[in-house]
Amino acid sequence: MKNSPKYLFLASGAKNGEGFWIVGVKNCDESILDDNNLLDCHRKELIGNESAKEILFAINLNINNLLNELINKNYLIERPSMGISFDFPLDLLENIFDFWLDIYKNKEAWETCLGLLKLRKRIPLTNLFNSDSLKGNSKKWAMKVENLHTYVPNSFRFKKINDPMWK
Repeated sequence: MKNSPKYLFLASGAKNGEGFWIVGVKNCDESILDDNNLLDCHRKELIGNESAKEILFAINLNINNLLNELINKNYLIERPSMGISFDFPLDLLENIFDFWLDIYKNKEAWETCLGLLKLRKRIPLTNLFNSDSLKGNSKKWAMKVENLHTYVPNSFRFKKINDPMWK
């Protein structure tokens, strides 16, 4: 039962009139759209439980890295009460989902990419491959992981004007 098959999925949903994307894991005997909040399933892969958890971790870390970077650059990204903001386009989420699902099939590449993703949480990988710190396959994978973090919304930056402290 420990490594029983699960569905790793990417779906769209709405709750209380608020739209969101969600990446999750469900038992293979459950329909993903049984959840009343989910509207449409865009990706669905049947894989083992442990594999699904590891891939889900990588996908969520990738999305969180991207979200934090955009917030730090003062882009206004809506925060839904659940799931991932509709401010992220479906094709971006599909690319992230597909990349981590595909790379998981190659253990050496998976470990390299996951390590690069964790490093990417702290610094852009462009710093490493521009300084020739990475060689061979690591450099190739770093470029691919970095490419998953290149999305920039069309919206203008949100700049909050601070009120004067004497008012």
